[in-house]
Amino acid sequence: MIKILVVEDEQRVAGLLKRGLEEAGYQVTVAYDGQMALRLFPREEFRLVVSDVVLPGIDGFELCKQIRSSNPRVPILMLTALGTTDDKLEGFDAGADDYMVKPFDFRELDARIKVLLKRGENTVNETQPHEYTCADLRIDTLTKTVCRAGTEIKLSPKEYNLLLYMAGNPGRVLSRAEIAAKVWNTHFDTGTNFIDVYINYLRKKIDKNYPVKLIHTKPGMGFIFEPRDENQD
Repeated sequence: MIKILVVEDEQRVAGLLKRGLEEAGYQVTVAYDGQMALRLFPREEFRLVVSDVVLPGIDGFELCKQIRSSNPRVPILMLTALGTTDDKLEGFDAGADDYMVKPFDFRELDARIKVLLKRGENTVNETQPHEYTCADLRIDTLTKTVCRAGTEIKLSPKEYNLLLYMAGNPGRVLSRAEIAAKVWNTHFDTGTNFIDVYINYLRKKIDKNYPVKLIHTKPGMGFIFEPRDENQD
């Protein structure tokens, strides 16, 4: 039976989550704060973590970072009443895989969990090149380092995953919906612009100081990853 760790300080909500997930066939352990979650997490082989953001003591973002540092593969889904783009970006930067805003439909939560678990299984079995290159950009997938013209570029986990996906699909128009599904494993919310924000983050780090640009916008369609001289754009 798949084990899920639920981190929620409101006992009523925690109870609802536990009951609903158990009815869906999962084995659920509840932690009522971040410290309790950090004590429980190493004791069991949890396949997924569902955590609120607003928690006493250690908040959900910090909890996510600490879990991610000890286990880079376990899927983490964050639940919160905070739904702004900045809040979502902070969650993704902390290492979250998906983000749901309260209140939510339990059927959607269950569907998101199934996708995250399936993706986790696929990640273990996936084989990918040890290196991607484009112009003078080099991505080493073993060490997870990125260099351009021999200079290492520091990226956040989500920036790295976005760049890796784009580098693996060169010359093809990547829609926001596809990027949301493949990189963030979520549905693209047209009311937020977090994908565009991350594209801008990447551009500043890997394109800004170089004459050959790698990330290009296809208006109304999405983004293309291919080398072009800046005079061509």
